[in-house]
Amino acid sequence: MAASIQHDQLPLPRIQGGARLLIVVAPYYRQIADGLIAGARDAAEAAGATVDLVEMPGALEIPGAIAQAASRGLYDGYVALGCVIRGETTHYDTVCNDSSRGLTLLGLQGHCIGNGILTVENYAQAEVRADPQGQNKGGGAAAAALHLVAFKRRCEAAAPRSKALPQGAIRLAGEIDGPAGA
Repeated sequence: MAASIQHDQLPLPRIQGGARLLIVVAPYYRQIADGLIAGARDAAEAAGATVDLVEMPGALEIPGAIAQAASRGLYDGYVALGCVIRGETTHYDTVCNDSSRGLTLLGLQGHCIGNGILTVENYAQAEVRADPQGQNKGGGAAAAALHLVAFKRRCEAAAPRSKALPQGAIRLAGEIDGPAGA
């Protein structure tokens, strides 16, 4: 039944002036990581983007590495790649949840991140998802980052908002310059 479900994919954006992506990968399962990287590189190349690659020890280190790179402003977007396979302990849940949470928080700060960290039950599931000729989750993560880059540039080109929040600030209530009145 699941094989008959059709998934729709947006065409890759063409980004004026190109884009520079950083692929951050945890190669714990090297064959899986290599498939994810190949898919991400292919998608980036097809969209006219350039990529750099850095390896981290595990999925938990990926958000921190992206945060470090983002603080330098060298890249337009980031592609997080890796694989976490369920084991016999709760470590799987911690790694899946915390790496995803870290990437989500970075995205909410305005960084363009495609999350290609596979969270699977077994190695066979990972192989199917990492295969560039299969589900191509590496390519999908790169495409997500590129779509976010294109959207961010479109937003930046629009008329500026008045009283914009400083970079990294989050408005909980009221005005930036204080309350407008009671």
